[in-house]
Amino acid sequence: MQGRPEKLDPADVLGTVQRERCNMLTLVGDAFARPILDHLKTNDYDLSSLFIIGSGGAILSPHFKQALLERIPHAMVVDGFGASETGAQGSHATKAGDTAETGKFAMTTTVVLKNDLSGRLAPGSDETGWLAKPGRVPLGYYKDAAKTAKTFPVIEGLRYAVPGDHAQIRADGTLIVLGRGSVCINSGGEKIYPEEVEQVLRKHEDVADAVVVGTPNERFGEQVTAVVQARAGTTIDPAALSSFASQHLARYKIPRVIVFVDEMVRSPSGKPDYRWAKTYATTAGA
Repeated sequence: MQGRPEKLDPADVLGTVQRERCNMLTLVGDAFARPILDHLKTNDYDLSSLFIIGSGGAILSPHFKQALLERIPHAMVVDGFGASETGAQGSHATKAGDTAETGKFAMTTTVVLKNDLSGRLAPGSDETGWLAKPGRVPLGYYKDAAKTAKTFPVIEGLRYAVPGDHAQIRADGTLIVLGRGSVCINSGGEKIYPEEVEQVLRKHEDVADAVVVGTPNERFGEQVTAVVQARAGTTIDPAALSSFASQHLARYKIPRVIVFVDEMVRSPSGKPDYRWAKTYATTAGA
C-alpha cells in the first residue's frame, strides 16, 4: 500500500508494523495517537511484534495512552522529553495496569532553576521554575549573543541550557513538566498552561483536535481561547464543550471563546502551531 508522506496515514503506519514485524512505533503525541486509535476501532492488524510505543515532541494525553495500552496490552508506552539545546533529558514508561500520567519524568541530569535564574529549586519546593540541564551543553547560538545569554546562562560558574519549559520538582526528585513558558497564558494574574486545557478538550468524543492560546482581553489581559477541529460528520455546541471542560478544569482555565476550524494546522512533525492558532483565533473574532 502506498502511503501519503505529506499526511499521517494510519493504514500505512500499522500495515508497515505488521508487514515488517516492527518492535517500536514512534508517535508525536495526540496528533498521531488519535487517528491511529480511530483506525484500530474498525481495522485489525497483527501488532504482536510491537513492544514499545514511543512518543515525543508533543503531549500524549493520559486517555490516549490508556487506550493504546488497552488495544496493545503487551506493549509499553514511553514518553520521551528533550530539546534541541539539551538532547534527550528523560523518559517515563507506562505499561498495562499502570495509571496513565502525562508530564511526569525521571531525569537524573536535569534540574529546575528558580524563576529569576538565581539558583536551583530544592526538591519538594512549591515554586515553579525553569527546567534546565547543566554540564555538557552547547556554548551558544551562532552570532546571537542575546539569545545565547538567555538560553545558556552561567550560574555560580556552571553553564546551563534553559530551553524554556516551566517545571516543578517533587521531594523524590521527580520532575513535573508544566508547559512551555512562551505559550503560557496569563489571565488576570493566573498562569494557565495550554497543554492542560488541550488534553481535556481532546478527551471529548466529538473533538478531533484542539489547540489553546491566549488572546487579548480588556479586563484580564489575556483570555483562554480554544481552536477546535470537530470530528467529521459532527457539530459541537460551544456551550456543551465548555460544560464538559468544567468537569475537569478550574473555572479560570475554561476557554472563554471557542472557534472552530475545518482542519488544524500543525508543523510537519505534528507539533502544535501556536503562532498560527493565535492568529486564526484573533482573526476569527476571539
